[in-house]
Amino acid sequence: MKIRHWASTLASVGLGLGWLAAMPASGATDNFTAVTAADKPAKKPKQAKAPKPPTDKGSAESKPERDKRLIRECRGRPNAGACEGYAS
Repeated sequence: MKIRHWASTLASVGLGLGWLAAMPASGATDNFTAVTAADKPAKKPKQAKAPKPPTDKGSAESKPERDKRLIRECRGRPNAGACEGYAS
């Protein structure tokens, strides 16, 4: 059993070394081409991004305006819902 194992291992190593020896011989053709800076394609100039269109806030009120409105509208109401913290 051990002899069969050694024989298969030795055969595998022999085949592997044979493949390694054959590879450089078959790929020994001289196809090397040097690439210089003149051969490389020119880089494209970066394009400027288009400006974003201004966002329309519509008729939305500012925070101070909202606070004043809620204080005015929530007088005498229960402290719940939209009037939370504004009712007196």
